[in-house]
Amino acid sequence: MIAARGRAPAREREDRWDVDTTTSFRLVIADDHPLFRGALREAVLRRFPSAELFEAGGLEDLQALLERESDVDLVLLDLTMPGVRGFSGLMYLRAQYPGVPVVVVSANEEAGVIRHCMEFGASGFIPKTSSVETMGEAIRTVLDGQTWTPPDVDLSAGGDTDTRALVARLATLTPQQVRVLMMLSEGLLNKQIAYELGVSEATVKAHVSAILQKLGVESRTQAVIAASKIEGGTWSQAAG
Repeated sequence: MIAARGRAPAREREDRWDVDTTTSFRLVIADDHPLFRGALREAVLRRFPSAELFEAGGLEDLQALLERESDVDLVLLDLTMPGVRGFSGLMYLRAQYPGVPVVVVSANEEAGVIRHCMEFGASGFIPKTSSVETMGEAIRTVLDGQTWTPPDVDLSAGGDTDTRALVARLATLTPQQVRVLMMLSEGLLNKQIAYELGVSEATVKAHVSAILQKLGVESRTQAVIAASKIEGGTWSQAAG
């Protein structure tokens, strides 16, 4: 039988996509847009029909999910969902769950953004404009223990010495310190931060002091400004 023009036979299409029908991975899709969660779900299930998928629409939901579910193989993370400011969600996940690989999936395809994601510990970066097949290939690559970024983006260029040093300092923050820095950027007082985190004001003060020391600054304002430099000011803008 001759296949219809422009459409590969089913067996050929399956080989091209390298469908894995035997391995059952556990993946989390963290994005606040249901339509795009659906696109990622299609990309995963087309490549891994036996995959077990979980979804989260914000950082709080994602935290609860990761505490509840064990043995998650990969998190697909949007940079702009509720509860996240710029790279803060990625920083928090890498600090709190260092054994769980994170792939950033974002509409921002600037080389600098992709480079910072990798510097903050992401295992890959997938542009939201990618085809379903490309998304599947990227996820397969990361699950194989490698990293994946768009092949047409040069990540070796750009990035001055001061910026790279600041990225390295931000990467040393603990999960709680990341959350405190996020709240500082909202202008919250120590008392308000303590209430939100369920800790004492003394604990918050200790976190703030540690943040200032790690970032090499002298005030809360300078800490927020330093963090915002990494992403053109987006750190200090409301997320979601």
